[in-house]
Amino acid sequence: MNDKTEKAILAGGCFWGMQDLIRKRPGVLDTRVGYTGGDVPNATYRNHGTHAEAIEISFDPEELSYRDLLEFFFQVHDPTTKNRQGNDIGVSYRSAIFYTDDQQRHVAEDTIADVDASGLWPGKVVTEVSPAGPFWEAEPEHQDYLERNPGGYTCHFVRPDWKLPRRGESGT
Repeated sequence: MNDKTEKAILAGGCFWGMQDLIRKRPGVLDTRVGYTGGDVPNATYRNHGTHAEAIEISFDPEELSYRDLLEFFFQVHDPTTKNRQGNDIGVSYRSAIFYTDDQQRHVAEDTIADVDASGLWPGKVVTEVSPAGPFWEAEPEHQDYLERNPGGYTCHFVRPDWKLPRRGESGT
């Protein structure tokens, strides 16, 4: 491991399923779930206002690029459903990327343009791209939930053979 790590904050529906899949990626060093992007200070599961359920990811950029992390993010959730993932409905379950610097913002916007151009999803991406703000860590029972409850609810899954082309490749 090198001395440089980066942080990414993503929201794509229920944070349990996102954490379970993302933590297994090579280059991911640590994950925690929580609430961000909303209006309530000290957000909790019972009181998180307009915050999204999100995952904060520490990763090694020499092993996993931010772009590759975002491509996986777009593979495991539906970025074309506004305020919804599977049976989870509401602003808490929106698709969002909370960037930590201008480089992440640029990569996020470029990746979204590639997703839209790819036709891999039936509609246009509605993923919000916003600057990162306070991240309120969720309660202990929500951390690593699907590791402790392997049969627990998730609406996230890896889509086989899903590969995001960049605009201009293969006629896109």
